[in-house]
Amino acid sequence: MPRISLDQIRRWAIRAGITSVSIIVVAAVAVVWLWRQRPSLDAIDWAPYPAYENSAGAVRLTWLGVSTLLFDDGETQVLIDGFISRPSLADVLLDKPVESDIPRINYAMDRYGMRRLAAIIPVHSHFDHAMDIGAIAKRSSASILGSPSTANIALGAGVSEDQIVVVEDGAEYSFGDFTVTLLRTPHAPIGWGGSVPYAGSNDEPLATPAPPSAWRDGPSYSILIAHPLGTTLVQGTAGFSDGGLEGVRADVVMLGVQLLESLGREYAERYWQALVTATGADHVFLIHFEDFTQPFGEIILLPRIIENILDVAGWFEEFRDTWSTGARLHFPEFGETFVLFAESPPEA
Repeated sequence: MPRISLDQIRRWAIRAGITSVSIIVVAAVAVVWLWRQRPSLDAIDWAPYPAYENSAGAVRLTWLGVSTLLFDDGETQVLIDGFISRPSLADVLLDKPVESDIPRINYAMDRYGMRRLAAIIPVHSHFDHAMDIGAIAKRSSASILGSPSTANIALGAGVSEDQIVVVEDGAEYSFGDFTVTLLRTPHAPIGWGGSVPYAGSNDEPLATPAPPSAWRDGPSYSILIAHPLGTTLVQGTAGFSDGGLEGVRADVVMLGVQLLESLGREYAERYWQALVTATGADHVFLIHFEDFTQPFGEIILLPRIIENILDVAGWFEEFRDTWSTGARLHFPEFGETFVLFAESPPEA
C-alpha cells in the first residue's frame, strides 16, 4: 500500500478548503440574489378607491404601514395599532433587545396630525402591532384598548392606568361619533407547523428594551369601527373562525394578508368568505403585506421566496368574482390621507 505523504495531505486539505469556501460563497450569493427578488405592486392594476369630497365631518383614513391605521372625522381620531419604530431584520432574526424610536414617533405624530387621538387599539400584542402604543399614548390623552397582554405593554411603557381599558369581547366603546367593537378571533397559524409566532401572553408589565419575542400575541381581535357615515372592519392577522362574524356588516374591510400564501389557496378562500362575503363589504383593502423590517415609510414587498403578493392578489380577484362580485379591491398608499366615508356621493 503506497504511503501518503504529508505534502499530499496538505494539498488535499487545501483543495477541500477551497471547495468548501467556494460552496459557501456561491450559496451566499444565491441567498442574496433570492432575497433581492421582490415583486412590485405596479403589476397589480386595481381601481383606486372612489374619490369623495373632503367635506367637514367626512371620515378620513391614513395608512402608516403594516396595519397601523388612523381614522379621523375632524373631531375624533382612532388609531388602530401603533407600530412606527421599525426593528431591523437582524434585530428580529437575532431577537435583539429593541425599544420605541422616540424621535421617529414624535415626527410621525406631528406629520400625520395625531392631535385629537381618543383611542389606540392594537389588533393583538405582537411587536409589529403594539410596540409603540405606550409611547404614543404618553404623548396624547388617548385610551389604550385591548387585552390584558396589551395592558401590560402599556404599563411597562409607563402609561397611566386610567388610560388603559381591558376590553370585553363584543362590547361597544364610544369615542365621539365612532363606536368600536373588538371581536375575538384566532391569530393566523403562520408559524412553524401551523403554530402562532410568539404565542402566549404578557403577564407582567413589559419593560423595554426587550427582544421582539417578548411581545406575546395575547388574544387577537377583529375590530369593527362604526361611524354614522360608514363601518370598517379591520383584520390585522389572516386568522378567522367559521361563522365568527355572523351578523356583522361592514362597508369596508381592511384585510391582513401577511404570509397568507403559506397557508394555501383553500385557506385563503375560506378567509375571504369569513371576512368579506359574510360582512357584505363593498371595498377590500389589503394591509400587512409588506416587509415590516424596512424603515418607516418604505413600502417594500417581501422576497418572492417568502411570499409572492402577486399570487395572493390573483387569488383574491378569483374569490371576488366567485363570492363577492360587487366588491372592489385596493391597496392603500403609505401616508396618503383619503376620504373613506362622506355624506355626499363620490365625485365623478
